[in-house]
Amino acid sequence: MFSNLPPVTKALLIANGLVFVLQLIIGDVALAQFMLWPPHGDADLYGVGFMPWQVVTYGFMHGGFAHLLFNMLALAMFGAPLEHVWGDRRYLTYYMVCIVGAALCQLAVGFWTVSQGEPAYPTVGASGGIFGLLLAYGMLFPNQRVMLLIPPVPMKARTLVIVYGAIELLLGVTNTMPGVAHFAHLGGMLFGWLLIRYWRGQPPFGRKGPPKMRVVR
Repeated sequence: MFSNLPPVTKALLIANGLVFVLQLIIGDVALAQFMLWPPHGDADLYGVGFMPWQVVTYGFMHGGFAHLLFNMLALAMFGAPLEHVWGDRRYLTYYMVCIVGAALCQLAVGFWTVSQGEPAYPTVGASGGIFGLLLAYGMLFPNQRVMLLIPPVPMKARTLVIVYGAIELLLGVTNTMPGVAHFAHLGGMLFGWLLIRYWRGQPPFGRKGPPKMRVVR
């Protein structure tokens, strides 16, 4: 299966795996400057704060093996078909836009939480990009049936996107699982949706209303 993956998906899998091995070898403290930190935080955990490169580098780090495993399974499952349709350049552009978009949303949430007196915690993980891929898969293959791992329930890709989006919004608003960056996940989906609409020339980027028609006499 790995040998049949398209090149960008394979490269992303390798990069995430190598970074995780590096985390295990030298420790998270040594790599803390590559995590995504809230702006204007007191940086009292690892002694670092926000730096611009973190909006990209955080997306290649993970908080544990299970975190890495589920993200990489989703990357292979949803990313490979998208790369086959879009090609490697557009696919990589989309993925990185989702990673950065998720970071921007998380920074906004982090700025608010720090301003409320809460401690500054970093964010790591490719989940923002993965949720962007999930949204794109649901838009390009809405009727394709997929099987959830937990619980093992088959459903259409479009339904899966709606369910996951609603769950993330609910958990984020209610702060039910504070250790998970729910708004980063939603940010990846939002920026992915905007980019697809930009490529398609749809509002708010393209024309509004039906296209003009030329009358042939």
